Amino acid sequence: GFVMRISEGVEMIQLTARAFNQDITLNPTLVWNNEEVILIDTGMPGQIDQLKEALNKLNMSIKQLKVILLTHQDLDHIGCAADIRNNSDKNIIVYAHEFDKPYIEGKLPLIKTNASQMSKEELSAIPDEIKYLYKTPPKVDVDVVLKGSQLLPYCGGIEVIFTPGHTPGHVSFYLRKSKTLVAGDTLVLANGQLMEPVKQTTLNMDQAVQSLEKFLNYEIEHVICYHGGYFQGCPKEAILRIKEHVAERQS
Repeated sequence: GFVMRISEGVEMIQLTARAFNQDITLNPTLVWNNEEVILIDTGMPGQIDQLKEALNKLNMSIKQLKVILLTHQDLDHIGCAADIRNNSDKNIIVYAHEFDKPYIEGKLPLIKTNASQMSKEELSAIPDEIKYLYKTPPKVDVDVVLKGSQLLPYCGGIEVIFTPGHTPGHVSFYLRKSKTLVAGDTLVLANGQLMEPVKQTTLNMDQAVQSLEKFLNYEIEHVICYHGGYFQGCPKEAILRIKEHVAERQS
């Protein structure tokens, strides 16, 4: 687990995993002050040692985590949440949006990695270690349900922005104190450019692009993309460019 400081009390963690014969990097965000330590998204199942290592570098332990904020239900975001709960103070509070809650809790199969919905061919194309996760996905109880946009009273204020499209209950988080947008999977950083989410894994692309407009109401100086990492600056130009591209495709 590698750690990159974004600003005081905001660290981007880099977790590495092998999937589909390539190395992927996932970027959870740690937000903290003297009273509280908050993790936004938790990596793939089995990455808890990398998380512990990252926290170690900050002279912290997983036991200090008080809150987990989940942007959405996907496997690589909820992966370690239950392990963290088992390794930390049991009073840790997990937040997620009401529309993704039943999937995160395992009451419904995860929308995108539902083995029972896949053909034999599709399943046989998936490496064994990932197939196992599709068949026995991670799950965790959601303690607090998010509904639309609201303000959480942690670390100088964390605003919840309801950004559906990639999943029905995707949320992004705006850290007021550092003007940081934790974008989850609403934006992807590739070759230094902010892009719309990946089409193959986005359930409703039109809705996902509409959701980006909400970011235009915020004063943003830093963007953390779960896939691609850290972008310094304001995403406004990128969002307007993405909207134009989509309009061109549709015309």
